[in-house]
Amino acid sequence: MSEPKGKTLQLNVRLKSSESSAHPLATNYTNVGVAQGIAYVDFGFIEPALLGAIAKTAKDGQAAPKGLEGHLVTRGAMGVDVLARLHQQIQQVLVSMRDARQGELKT
Repeated sequence: MSEPKGKTLQLNVRLKSSESSAHPLATNYTNVGVAQGIAYVDFGFIEPALLGAIAKTAKDGQAAPKGLEGHLVTRGAMGVDVLARLHQQIQQVLVSMRDARQGELKT
């Protein structure tokens, strides 16, 4: 069965949480890498106090550390086509937020 190219079908999707995904996890760091046509999206967490200390160090003219350690919260693996759809969804969210903010500034 072939799918028409360039046509988007909108469906309502409900994802049921599993025990491990029932609660959102905080992340403040992401990294995307692609290998063999699969995109790997790492979501991590770096202690905010550590980030603040590094920013202060750099502001004071001192040498910043060569690296730092954080915690890997989760890794998602997806085809590049799914990554492209994720990009579209993120763009839609950001545009909606920008438009809402501009609407608030006008009133």
